[in-house]
Amino acid sequence: MANIGKALIVGAGIGGLGAAAMLGQGGIEVEMVEVKQDATVFGVGINQPANSLRALKEIGVLPEVLEVGVVFDGWTFRDYRNEVVADILNRLGGEDVPPNCALPRRSLHKILIGAAERAGASVRYGTTIADFEDTGGAVDVTFDDGSTGTYDLVVAFDGIGSPMRRRLFGDAYEPVYSGHVVWRVTVPRPAEATMGAVFQSPRSKGGYIPLTEDTMYLFLVTHEPEGVHRPKEEFAELLRERLAEYEGALGVIRENLKDDDDIVYSPLREVFLPPPWHQGRVVMGGDAAHACAPHITQGAAMALEDAVVLAEELAKETDVESALAEYERRRYPRAKFVQEVSRGILDAEMATNEENLASTIEQMEANLPEQMAQVDEFLDQPA
Repeated sequence: MANIGKALIVGAGIGGLGAAAMLGQGGIEVEMVEVKQDATVFGVGINQPANSLRALKEIGVLPEVLEVGVVFDGWTFRDYRNEVVADILNRLGGEDVPPNCALPRRSLHKILIGAAERAGASVRYGTTIADFEDTGGAVDVTFDDGSTGTYDLVVAFDGIGSPMRRRLFGDAYEPVYSGHVVWRVTVPRPAEATMGAVFQSPRSKGGYIPLTEDTMYLFLVTHEPEGVHRPKEEFAELLRERLAEYEGALGVIRENLKDDDDIVYSPLREVFLPPPWHQGRVVMGGDAAHACAPHITQGAAMALEDAVVLAEELAKETDVESALAEYERRRYPRAKFVQEVSRGILDAEMATNEENLASTIEQMEANLPEQMAQVDEFLDQPA
């Protein structure tokens, strides 16, 4: 086992909390700092595919997740007029975990906070790193409140805009805007919404994912110019406009949107840091190292797998450098695969227009089952 007695985790999001739980369970004293003032989480819902559920099982919270969330086994693909293109069952999962379990993002965050706390981790909100020095055998840290600390390892799960990534690797890996955004909002769930659903139009891609017995969340991916501010009070009307062509379930959602619905508008940006993901005793994980489009619902999964694999390697290897190198060796190909597949799907669906919609639908009918099977087979392998 690597000689790690005390670790600092920067960022108390999904990946950071997962890492805190795993490292704490391994006997490491864990401190966390989070720049946000409290544990408030913004967002709507989040799907956890089987590979993420296996990571949550390792963390020890799978029963809580399954109790709160909705299990579903596949996806229905349709055009914007609600005509069925394909119904496809996922090949992820098995006796240990179901193919998918979606739940409110706030619920997942609360569950992971509980796991980190039970593992002995402490969290300071409204605090982050001001400076640090890696002395070879430890990392001396100065925080922005003037306090200091010394740690055997610093783990940065500080998100897509990671200041820690910039400190270690400069500005060569800043987030890149894809040209598209995703709109999300929680809506009532009809009884027939038992699978995830995806709808393709000539101008956008929409869908929904069940969250609880009574709710699901709508998502809509659209082209939007970079840097344009959208006032939140206009979100409902803007979303209605962008849903205008959809029939079926998305049309019903459009007609029932309320002006005060809590709509989340998120530009789709990417980051991919080539290895190494560490320098000395400071290592990156989650979106700080590999932020991707959400198109195969793998963002949280990749962060949670990072957390589990990092803890495994620190437990197996006898020195920190070997453990971090092995962590990166295991994680890089998987994160790269997810980013490339997710971006490929985004590019294909947003290249759809009036002229090529019919051929796009034909290609989906012919190719989607095998394409999804190949992705599932890869992701069902051990992390």
